[in-house]
Formats: sequence, C-alpha cells, structure tokens
Amino acid sequence: MDSSRGHHGKEMAGFLLKHQSEQLRSIILSPDPRLHYPLHIDFAELLDDNPPLAHLLFRQPTEYLQFFDEAAIWAQRVMFEDLKKRVDASVKEYVHVRVNISGSPLECPETFPSIGRVRVKHRGILLTLKGTVIRSGSVKMIEGEKIYECRTCKHRFKIYPEVENRNSIPKPTICPSQSSKFCESTRFNIIEENKICHDYQEIKIQENTQVLGVGAIPRSIPVILKDDLVDMVKAGDDVIVTGVLTAKWSYDVKDVRCDLDPVLVANHVRRMNEVKSEIDIPDDIIMKFEQFWSDFKDAPLKGRNAILRGVCPQIFGLFTVKLAVALTLIGGVQHVDASGTKVRGESHLLLVGDPGTGKSQFLKFSAKLSNRAVITTGLGSTSAGLTVTAVKDGGEWVLEAGALVLADGGLCCIDEFDSMRGHDRATIHEAMEQQTISVAKAGLVTTLSTRTIVFGATNPKGQYDPDESLSVNTTLSGPLLSRFDIVLVLLDTKNPGWDAVVSSHILAVGEKEKGNGHEDLSSIWTLPMLQRYIHFIKRNFRPVLSKEAEKVISSYYQLQRRSATQNAARTTVRMLESLIRLAQAHARLMYRNEVTRLDAITAILCIEASMTTSAIVDSVGNTLHSNFAENPDQEYAKQERLILGKLGIINEFSDISMTQDSICG
Repeated sequence: MDSSRGHHGKEMAGFLLKHQSEQLRSIILSPDPRLHYPLHIDFAELLDDNPPLAHLLFRQPTEYLQFFDEAAIWAQRVMFEDLKKRVDASVKEYVHVRVNISGSPLECPETFPSIGRVRVKHRGILLTLKGTVIRSGSVKMIEGEKIYECRTCKHRFKIYPEVENRNSIPKPTICPSQSSKFCESTRFNIIEENKICHDYQEIKIQENTQVLGVGAIPRSIPVILKDDLVDMVKAGDDVIVTGVLTAKWSYDVKDVRCDLDPVLVANHVRRMNEVKSEIDIPDDIIMKFEQFWSDFKDAPLKGRNAILRGVCPQIFGLFTVKLAVALTLIGGVQHVDASGTKVRGESHLLLVGDPGTGKSQFLKFSAKLSNRAVITTGLGSTSAGLTVTAVKDGGEWVLEAGALVLADGGLCCIDEFDSMRGHDRATIHEAMEQQTISVAKAGLVTTLSTRTIVFGATNPKGQYDPDESLSVNTTLSGPLLSRFDIVLVLLDTKNPGWDAVVSSHILAVGEKEKGNGHEDLSSIWTLPMLQRYIHFIKRNFRPVLSKEAEKVISSYYQLQRRSATQNAARTTVRMLESLIRLAQAHARLMYRNEVTRLDAITAILCIEASMTTSAIVDSVGNTLHSNFAENPDQEYAKQERLILGKLGIINEFSDISMTQDSICG
C-alpha cells in the first residue's frame, strides 16, 4: 500500500504543480503559517489529466483527500526551492485540497441526488448535495488527531477522531507497529507537544421545496464544516456541498432508540447567492426581447399588454391585477439616502377579495415566476415559522430560519393573510420595511436578512362595506397596510355581461381565442420566457427618474396629502416611495433605463386602483372587471390628460395638447 501511496502522491503533486501553481505560490507567500489554506481543484480537470486517479478519488475520498493534502505539502516544497529567497516564503503545513465538481460528470443524479433520496449506497463516495441552509451552529474547536508512542518499541502513530462517536478520539488497544517482531504492547504515551486543533461547525441544509411534489416533506441533513470552510454560509443561503457521507450516533435520550443519523462531512462548499437564479439567458433570447420591443416601437403599451397576457393566462381579464403582479415581481431599485439608510427596492402586494376571484391562482403563478419562492398560509404559520425559531440542539441553542428568511432574495407568498394571529402579523412589520428580522431568543441576539417580496391574499371580514376604510374591512392595522405598495380589492359584484364573457372564456379554454390576433404573442410569452424576461430586466436595468416623472409623482403625492382624510394611514412618505418603486418597475417592464412620464402616470393609476378613496379618478370601477383595452395607447392618452388636468400641471407639458388633438382627429 505504501508504494502505491507514494506513486499516487507523486501523481497528485505533479497534477497540483501543473494546474494549480498560482494557488500554491500564493499559499507559500502568505504570511501566517498557522492558518488553514484551501487549494481548489476542478474534478473535470483531474479527470482529463489522470482518469484512474480521479476514479480513485471518487470511490475512496476519505483516503485520497488525505493523500492530496499531503501531496499539496510536497508540491509546496518543490516550489519553495524557487521562492526561498523571498523573506515571507514558507511551506504551510495546513493545506486542504477542495474538489469542485462543477461541470464534471459527477453532476449526475447518482452522485448528485436530492437530500430526500440519500441512501446507504451513497456512503463513502464523493457525494454532492444541494439545499438551503436552515440552521448554522456555532463555531467550535475539536482536537484533530492524537499522536501516541508505544512504550515498548517507541513506534509513533496517529489516531484520528471518529465522526460516528461525536468526534471523540478512541484509545488505541494494541500497538499497530508492522516491524519484524510484531509488538503487541498495550501501553502508550501521548505526545502532547504535537496537539492539533481544528475549527468545527455544523450546519443543516434542506432541499428546495419548489422541486418537491405536493405532500412531500422537505428533508434536511446536517453538514460538518471544518477549518477554512467554517462561517462561509449563513441561514437562508443556497449552497452546493461536496463531501463524504458518513453517520453518527444520535444523542442518548431516555426511552428513545439510539440510531445512526446520516451526516455529510464537507470538502467543498459553493454558495449560490451570487448565481441564485440559475436562469440561463442565451443571446438569441435577448435578441428576441430586442426584436419584440422594436416591433412595438410605435405602440409600446400594446407590447406591454402582450407580456401581461402571459401572466396567469388561465384567468380572463383582470388587467389591473396582472399589471400589479408584474410590477411587484420586477420591483424598483434599492438606493441608499444621504444618511446611509437603505430604501428598499422590493414592492409588496396585497389582494383583498371575495372567494373565487382567483387570488390563490395569482399567488401560485407568481411563485412559479420567481426563481426563489416560499408559499405559506396565514393559518398554518406561526411567527416562529415565518421569521426564525430557536431550537435546542445537543445542549446548545441554535437559530433555524423560517419562511421569510428562506425567501431572502425571492418571493414570500402568504395566503389567508387575515387568519394570522395578531402577534404573528406584528413580526412581519420589520421584515417588510427594514428587510431584516431582529431576534432575541434564548440568549441569541442577532439580525437576519429578509430582502423578500411579500405577496399576501386575504378575504374581507364578512361582506365588504365600501363606506368603511380598508383596515376595518380587512381587520389589518394601518401600519401594516401602509407597507404594501398596492392593495387591490376584488369584489364579486353581479355583472351579467362580465359573467357571460368569463364563462365563455372558461368553456373555450381548449380553443384559441378567435379574432383576437394574440395567438402568436401568447405563444411567445410562455412561463419560461416570462421568467427569463423578468430575470433579465431586473439584472440589467436600473432606471433613473426623469424631471417630468419627478414633477408628476411629486404633484400627486402633495394632492393625496391634502385630500387624505379617511385613509390617512396609507398616505404617508411610504406612498411616495411606493410611487417611485412602481414607476421604476414599469420602466424596467418597458425595457428602458429612464423613468418617463408614462411610467409615473401608470404608477399613479396602480395606486389609484389600490386606494379605496381616490383623489383623482372618481370611479375607478371594479378591479375584478378590468379588462385589456383594445387600443391601450389611445386609452392611456385620455387617462394622462385627465390625471395631469387634476394635478394642475397639464400646461407644463407642451407636447400633450398636440398629441391629444392628433389622436382625437
């Protein structure tokens, strides 16, 4: 074995010198010799260079990763000859080879199973698991290995900690010396001066709920991080962990059977937050977006409506809701004001409506559109389940992330919002506005990040009374309502004409809509295409307000402040921020980097639709019956004239009267 070990050691060192010389060089030139240094290698590169060695590393990772660490020290010594003239150069004893399997054949279901499908057959191979960190324990210190010396033959040997027995180091029973006269001594001395300790942390990762079927419980697995891997991830992060599956005895609890629990000893951890959305957007798709907007250059709102038709296509009409959902998912741009306070870019949306108005459909469709989403219901969620819970794990308190933390950077859908208990609702206040959750539980005082969009749906309390304020109808407090950028009320009023149109649409779902000319457009804006479009515009567009847009938004806000009597809780500075966010989101939706007057007025129309008492439009009409306009650009011109007239700033825009005359003409 020793000869083959030496042979493989040379091969490994040769591979490291050939492919990782830059990393080795920087490790040798690093000043601190006591640190643990990672040395990253690509499995695909090793497979190309030396297939038998790659196969051995995959089949016997525990053994061969240790050989690789020793080879890294040997490779350093070879390089050190060239660098020893440098004062700060030294061979580092603690180097750990980290194997990145990205882009290699190991990314197959057999060696990259979902957490719920981990079985005994996966034990002892190089295994990769993907999940969300739901718990991160404290960083501890464990003893690495003990060096014993036999009292009889003076043979020295190392004993390593056993994961199965909670990292305890077993006492040797007999001398392992392989010399000619087999020494069978049972008495040993511990060599204390060579004591090695490691940083140690346990985290727990849970599989993504979006890829699971209905009724499946998301499974989780503990992961052990050591040395340079500790503190790399926090609760809510998406990670891909490569390591070796082993097991450890569960804690001794009275009347509970002691079992072996699976645990993954990590070798490589890849955080997915930077590439959280794995939506790959090829160049030909981007060309399609460009082409689409050049086709609709003269009628931009018609193009926008074609995209909005792709939002929840199974529901007929509901133009206002579809626009609100799209703007909420796209969101505005986060900015930091002069005092250093962050003003959030994410919008929040609340749908209040009678049963059967499609609220849950919109929630589910939004979750599909978002690359990271958590769906929950108010009745089935506690404040701990939404925010964060403190759990006792082996005598130590740790925090486990709830729905809002797991949806960080994505969307949190809460159905039956009114069913939540009062104190549970209160926990959402901070998460929605400051985008953090402050925790003080069981001696753990901390703040967690929740940069998430909250999309709520609720039924009105009893029969909706138009004469009462929104907070009375929904039993939601004013401060909570003011945090939602758009609150849409869907009332199921009896309207025979609308009922006839909707019923014929539902009955003719299998057929194409006749005489509409939208067949080609609806086939373009499928769900995957919408996902890519939203991801692309969020990543590439950061719209800035034009002077015209600023004037319109400012005038509207001042008018609202003057006329706000019944709904004072909604008319706060938050409303001004909402207007800016919605206008930015609309500019993004329109594939632009500037917020124009059109975007500002659309934002006003959204806010007007969400107000129970409007400052401008006397009768907004029922949101439930809002359909797509035949000529949206002409329709918009009328609305723009009306709104600017009410705001008293129509004379400041010289181009409007001419445009209006030409349209009417």
